[in-house]
Amino acid sequence: METVFESENILFIKPTLDLVPDYLEMINDIDRVAKYIADRREPYTEEEERAYMQEKLDSNATMFSMIEKSSGRFIGNTEFFNREGDEAEWGIVMTYSMQNKGYGTEALKRCIDYGFNDLGLRRIYLGVFVDNPRAIHVYEACGFKEYDRNDVDVFMEIIKEG
Repeated sequence: METVFESENILFIKPTLDLVPDYLEMINDIDRVAKYIADRREPYTEEEERAYMQEKLDSNATMFSMIEKSSGRFIGNTEFFNREGDEAEWGIVMTYSMQNKGYGTEALKRCIDYGFNDLGLRRIYLGVFVDNPRAIHVYEACGFKEYDRNDVDVFMEIIKEG
């Protein structure tokens, strides 16, 4: 495991094919996890997930797997994508068993810091489903402001001050 950065309780590591079983467990939890990240309702196969993760690794994507420091348990993934200039879109997905423990908020705060101070971003933006009020609340609590919405998504951003 190559740790790229960390927070109080989380190691942010480069994704690894060794975690494919954990990735599959997370994204194939359709009713509690996947419904908040995509429209797909069919489970991914191991082959599909390995190909997806290999593509991320080959393209040197700014994606990180989150590992709980105290136990070594997989928490989820986060990624800065659609990077152009000093802006990037941010996303997170967490395995259901690690939700409601404060890791989402901790990860978001640390990723904002990493994005602004290590990646040189000025603006981080995201889209979140309208029917995910818990996530919207966390984003707002961490400084994101809504700039647009439609019937399906709320679009939010945080801009580096100064």
